[in-house]
This record gives sequence, structure tokens and C-alpha cells, in this order.
Amino acid sequence: MLNWAKQFNIFCLLDNHQYNFSDSQFECLLAAGSVKTLQSTPGNAFEGLQEFVQEEQDWIFGHLGYDLKNEIENLSSKNFDGIQFPDLFFFVPQIILILKENKLEIGVIDKDADVIFNAILSTSASSLPIRSKPQKIKSRFSKEEYLSAVKHIQQHILRGDCYEINFCQEFYAENCEIDPLDIYLKLSRLSPNPFAGFYKLNDKFLVCSSPERFLKRLGNKIFSQPIKGTSKRNLNNVKEDERNKKKLSRNKKEISENVMVVDLVRNDLSKVCIEGSVKVEELFGLYTFPQVHQMISTVCGTIDKHASLSDILKATFPMGSMTGVPKKSVMHLIEKYEKTKRGLFSGAIGYITPEGDLPAGQAGFDFNVVIRSILYNSTNKYVSMQAGSAITFYSEAEREYEECLVKIEAMKKVLK
Repeated sequence: MLNWAKQFNIFCLLDNHQYNFSDSQFECLLAAGSVKTLQSTPGNAFEGLQEFVQEEQDWIFGHLGYDLKNEIENLSSKNFDGIQFPDLFFFVPQIILILKENKLEIGVIDKDADVIFNAILSTSASSLPIRSKPQKIKSRFSKEEYLSAVKHIQQHILRGDCYEINFCQEFYAENCEIDPLDIYLKLSRLSPNPFAGFYKLNDKFLVCSSPERFLKRLGNKIFSQPIKGTSKRNLNNVKEDERNKKKLSRNKKEISENVMVVDLVRNDLSKVCIEGSVKVEELFGLYTFPQVHQMISTVCGTIDKHASLSDILKATFPMGSMTGVPKKSVMHLIEKYEKTKRGLFSGAIGYITPEGDLPAGQAGFDFNVVIRSILYNSTNKYVSMQAGSAITFYSEAEREYEECLVKIEAMKKVLK
């Protein structure tokens, strides 16, 4: 399917890698080609998306960039951006493939589905990746600069400017040519995750191995599954690996981080949900992934019938797990202390459905959190990976630095 999709300038694959807890009705979705597109910058991007959804009443795929925050709050983004994804982009696909366990559904506008099916079957299952030298990965922060920045952030916490902040750093490579599909397949083998994606927008690529859901709407219900709490796997020692998992479940710092983000998500959802309907369905759930153990909570609510897609996104974006508490204050500090524009990183990719049981413009949707991702601009030959951790007053800067390295470990491996 992916080798076949390479012919298109725009496509988006969403793959749950058969994880049971992601509540998906499919194994993967592939949207290829575009019959109509929407691209926006902060200003009236959310209202524009609302109108696009109402007009098209169709499957729509695309992304929300982190810097849409500037439309929601009086903020700006002036840091370096080597990738340059647009702040918002959505498209109605020419062809959609819905792969289930033993069934492939094909939605197509101007061709016969059998033609598409036969074209995919006749496409080679193997790829010939671009031969390139191992990439030298650089860091936008020196270790000393990172440790110093954490200490400055903790002074803000001490003064009461915020309680917790997700502070990120960029790892990057310049003047490099990679085969994004080859990288995606390698990363999927090494680190399959339930909200993975492979997204092409002309000369820009996202290779995503995300374990986190941002927001899902199903009927009149809405769900968010923030992650806060990370522990490294020990794949060579089962007992030690299990000890690491149990330590995570008892770690007071990780628990307090999770509580803070759950409270933030509850507050966000309460803006667009029926009063009293927002509930924590699961608190401190422990989930094991190939590289890390994670602490995940699930918050859900019943959407107020007057809340539109635009209302929901403006109330909840950017996601609390990638910002902090209180959200507006920490977004100011993120801009001040980080060195790279986040762009698509810590934004979201996903889909909006043409469900007929909802009012116009209130279709179902599902979006991930763009983390554990490699971003690539093939024109300027720039590769970017960002990773962060939650900084609280009790954080140890050295440990936070090490957590960032753990989070990019699998991505560095596939690039080398």
C-alpha cells in the first residue's frame, strides 16, 4: 500500500499496530491524493476548518500545528523552523483505504475500486531505499545549556508563574538525504505504537511513532488520553524491566505530573461538555511499549450539542501533556526557553469522518499527539526530532535530560 501511495504528492497513513486499547475500528487508514485542500495560518484557522468540514461532508485528513496556539491566545512563534510544515493543512482524499483484520475497504471518487485494488497488489512489497551515509545527529542545546534552562524554569515555578511545564529540545541533522518510507518501516519494526503515522505533504514528511491520543469523538462522547510518566524498558532482564514498571507506578513526581495534566484536560473538556459529564475513566494506567513504560490516563465527557468542531479544538488545543499548567503561562515560557519552533511536533495528525448521525460540522474525529517523530524536509535536506519532559519544582535536571535521550533512542537508531 505504501509503495503504491508514493506516487501521490499528498498522503496520510494512520496505523494502530493492532494495539487493543486504542479503540479503533480499523487496523490502518491510508488517504492518498487530494481533491480539495485547506491550508491556514493562525487567525481564523479553526473557523476555516469548521467551514471546510461542513462544505465537504466527507472523509478529511490532515494536521494541526502547535503554533495554532497563537490564534487561541495572544502568543507568537519566532524560533527557528527547519521543516516548515504549514500551521494547519487538511485534505479530502482521492482514495481512502480502510484496512481491517481480514478486509480492505476502498473509497474512491473517480476510479473503479477494483482498479485500485489490482494496482496495489501489483506493486512491489519491497522498497529500494536511498543509499545514504549514517547521519550525524546534533543537539540544539548543549547539555550544560539544557541543565541551565531547567534551573531557570524551576525559578519560574518557585515564583508561582506555573506548576509544571513540558520543556523540549531539538535533535537534528543537516544536508542529508533519507528515504522516509524506509525510515518509517524500520521505526515501525523497532518501535510500533498505537498512534503511528506516515504523512507526506509535497516535500515534507512526518514519520511518527506516537503512543498518545490527543482527542477522539465518537457520537456525542469525547475522549482524551494524556501521557505523563515515563520509565525506560530493560529488554535484557525481565525482572528488572518489571521493577522499572512498578517503580513508575509508585513514583511521586510522575504521579503528580499525571494528576496535573488530568486536571488540565478535565478543565479543557468541561468547556465543551455537558456539566457534570466529564469523568476520569482511568487514572495512572500503566502501558508497556517497545522502548518505554508509560503512565496514561483517560478522560471523557458528553459533548454539549451546541459545541462545534472549532469550539472543541479551541478549548483543548494544544494538548495539556505537551504544554503544562497553567497552559497560557507555560506557552509563553516554552517560546522563551526553547530554541526551535515546534511546528508539527506536539501538534496532531488525524481524520474527520462523514458520519451522518451528527449535525453538520459535528462529525466524528480522532487525532494523535505528534511525539516520538522524525520530520524531514526533502528540499532543504533537514531532519528534525524533538523530545521533552515535564519539569516540576522537584525535577532533577540530569534525569530530565536523560529522559529526552531515551525518547529519541529508537529514532536515532533507524537514522543510523
